[in-house]
Amino acid sequence: MSLETKMNLNDTTITKLQTLIQTNLDSYQGFHEAAEQIDHAELSTLFRNLGNERSALASELQQYVEFNGQQAREEGSVSAKMHRLWIGLRGKLNGGDPQVILNEAERGEDYIKQAYEDVLKETAGGAMNDVLTNQYAKVKAGHDQIRDLRDACKAK
Repeated sequence: MSLETKMNLNDTTITKLQTLIQTNLDSYQGFHEAAEQIDHAELSTLFRNLGNERSALASELQQYVEFNGQQAREEGSVSAKMHRLWIGLRGKLNGGDPQVILNEAERGEDYIKQAYEDVLKETAGGAMNDVLTNQYAKVKAGHDQIRDLRDACKAK
């Protein structure tokens, strides 16, 4: 058994990276679709920025998968697509109400945050730990920002 490096990842690590790639792509698509649904210019801009950040996180992970001779995922999941359709429907029914969109965005943020936490536990001390820890910090900051905005919107 050889020591795992970023250029020689084991199959389990690659599988975990593929999962995070898919989750980040889902997040990217979700934020961009939410930006179109919400009737609030500042939140729309924030959603686009967070979506672009998630796209960059996915791209970084895709590079590591491809460095290891594997084909990286390039699409999100069917379940996330269904969630985005639900957000779109709710957004239309509620006239782009920021509270409704923020509630759904926060649910998505809970999901991606938990996905990173799970992978970090499962790959602790591995070759990708520094990259995943750095990415997790960005995901957590985005999660906390959306949660705080959701809570502030409730208080109004």
